[in-house]
Amino acid sequence: MSTLLTPDAAEHALFHDATEAVDRLTELYAQATSFLRDSFVNAMGDKPPNARVRAYYPEIRFTTSSYAQVDTRLSFGHVSAPGTYTATITRPDLFRSYLIQQIGLLIENHDQPVSIGPSETPIPVHFAVTNDANVNIPQEGAADFTLRDIFDVPDLSTTNDDIVNGTYVSKDGTGNLAPFTAQRVDYSLARLAHYTATDPDHFQWHVLFTNYQFYVAEFEEYARAMLRDPASGYVSFVSTGNEEITDGDAPLPLSIKTPQMPTYHLKRADGSGITLVNIGVGPSNAKTATDHIAVLRPHAWLMVGHCAGLRNTQALGDFVLAHAYLREDHVLDDDLPVWVPIPALAEIQIALQQAVAKVTQLEGYELKRIMRTGTVATIDNRNWELRDQSGPVQRLSQSRAIALDMESATIAANGYRFRVPYGTLLCVSDKPLHGELKLPGMASDFYKTQVARHLMIGIHAMEHLRDMPLERIHSRKLRSFEETAFL
Repeated sequence: MSTLLTPDAAEHALFHDATEAVDRLTELYAQATSFLRDSFVNAMGDKPPNARVRAYYPEIRFTTSSYAQVDTRLSFGHVSAPGTYTATITRPDLFRSYLIQQIGLLIENHDQPVSIGPSETPIPVHFAVTNDANVNIPQEGAADFTLRDIFDVPDLSTTNDDIVNGTYVSKDGTGNLAPFTAQRVDYSLARLAHYTATDPDHFQWHVLFTNYQFYVAEFEEYARAMLRDPASGYVSFVSTGNEEITDGDAPLPLSIKTPQMPTYHLKRADGSGITLVNIGVGPSNAKTATDHIAVLRPHAWLMVGHCAGLRNTQALGDFVLAHAYLREDHVLDDDLPVWVPIPALAEIQIALQQAVAKVTQLEGYELKRIMRTGTVATIDNRNWELRDQSGPVQRLSQSRAIALDMESATIAANGYRFRVPYGTLLCVSDKPLHGELKLPGMASDFYKTQVARHLMIGIHAMEHLRDMPLERIHSRKLRSFEETAFL
């Protein structure tokens, strides 16, 4: 096929106004995806075209020739050196407020316009029809034609984490404006819908991760209370299957879907609500969830789950505020070497400690009665205590670890890798080194008394962070030598 069918060619245009730039991105994206969708529907219904069908992601391009210093307190919103920087964009409708903010900062800080136009990266037809429930891409061989002979399909060469991992090598000398390519974002948006059984549009800026279903019932109860309060600022609650209620007393239909990571959203109109993800048990799930949620550029994510207490002075129900992580989860070793330190973020630590004090009504030295700050170890073997204790226990002792779980270090390390502010507050549910195992009777009593206030601590911490300026939450600790301008 020598002929190429594409939408009408569009020229790059300069914009000094961020809103107008995003409007143009939206227009180009809608034109490209509509063209692909209509072409695909026609190909499935009639004789396939005797030509290749292609449309391109829109692109932001920014060029500066100045080394002018910007406000060095900012960790984002500027480039570090003269040059040309680009970013392919998908779903500008979903990322509208984010794009307006990031493009606006770039224009303001450098006093230069951005250029908007089509990129050279084709849109895979799978991603172009994702939001149309009436169109499905058939499996290979199910159609009367070979799909990839006519349409572009996902390409792993542009679907990777090279930018955030610091391994990206430019082929033409241009730099990156954003941490993810459009195809990488599209890939994760599709995975999120699959794993969580909720659309990416519902996700809020503040994400809580937990490893127990018991937190879900408490979260729904809190959400209903907030919906009954007109002054709360929350507007709806979304459960799996995209079931959404706006009335705190409305029934919530049971979802026919059983996702791997059930997710729930207490929404605010501007996106500043709270999302709760039950990632289940294990570092693999923790990595999967954070790999995909990261493309939504949340303002913060926190782990609020259960852990094994490692000190004899701890009691069941005590809290652990992680200030360091012992990474024996291994799922991120290829992306973030274990020699990379994962620092505690002051803004998150303060928010969590203040939330513990608020819920428990304890302050200062008295707070130490029920909360310890220290190293949390994350391991990839759920039954680690059945192994020879000399090796694991010696390493735990040498690390000064005070708690052990299977998710926290993974979530924190991926937060560090993806430049998403992170934190961990765990609740001691067993003490295997001291003979207090997680048995059914103990567990039920523990869950009744501890889950509600533990969840409330996480919620209060997020509400505290919501009131902080974004530039204060996004610490410069998360930025490397040559960073993307966009968060």
